[in-house]
Amino acid sequence: MADLRSWRHYHTLRSKGSDPGFPDLVLVRGDRLIFAELKTDRGRLSADQVVWLDDLDGVSTGRRRRRTGYPVPEVYVWRPADRELIRAVLW
Repeated sequence: MADLRSWRHYHTLRSKGSDPGFPDLVLVRGDRLIFAELKTDRGRLSADQVVWLDDLDGVSTGRRRRRTGYPVPEVYVWRPADRELIRAVLW
């Protein structure tokens, strides 16, 4: 879907050796910046993933308040069951 809508995207294929918890997918298009953790329908977030997502979401909230003009990151946990939501976000 990201390719179809011309999003620049980064996904680490193998995270072994990387710091734990960073979101699986980073997407950029125009003035939008998305961080998404990808899970199976039953997959659970690790403690490190929760910390990263909370920190990124905190940046998002702070930037909205300050209105600095920088892109406001959007933070998601996406599962296969979220296909229609993902489509709406990326469209």
